[in-house]
Amino acid sequence: MEHNVFEQMANRYDTEERIELANIIVKEVKAELQHSTTKSLLDYGSGTGLISLELAELVDSILLVDSSKQMLEVAEAKISRKGILNSSVLYSDFTQETPELKSDIIIMSLVLLHIPDTTKILQELFTILNDGGKLMIIDFDKNEKISHPKVHNGFSHEELQEKLEEVGFQSNEIKTFHHGKGIFMKQDAAMFISTSIK
Repeated sequence: MEHNVFEQMANRYDTEERIELANIIVKEVKAELQHSTTKSLLDYGSGTGLISLELAELVDSILLVDSSKQMLEVAEAKISRKGILNSSVLYSDFTQETPELKSDIIIMSLVLLHIPDTTKILQELFTILNDGGKLMIIDFDKNEKISHPKVHNGFSHEELQEKLEEVGFQSNEIKTFHHGKGIFMKQDAAMFISTSIK
């Protein structure tokens, strides 16, 4: 198992900038979660729960999944401090092995860019979703200014659309909703939200 850089970042992960960005994402996701109070939500690559724990009252249950134990420890501390009763955590990396799970909604926020084989992870998430379930991906639009050996430089909407269709998603909607200064590896960047139905 390769060294997980997120382990060292966990305790200082919730910076002001990250919280600010998370709030922008939460606002966008909330609009997509109308009438979801009976639904289960899985946050893949949840980190410290900056996004999903803000959605707790909109859904029936939340499962925060991350491959960093330390991130999940921070998330668990928040869950207990805030007295959130419908959220739990799971230490797992679906790129290695996917546990037997089912969910109505999956959210993956600023995670896809860290996963080398995007098609494989989309297939795993497709399998976990219940029929009629919804996958929400929040990530960066393709950005030519960014070049990093371990991170995709964002995604073009067409490319992502093709991958989602290939995996079997029925309808896909992708829209850019935020432009920010220095938000992607210190570069100005745009974020999109993609909503797909199984």
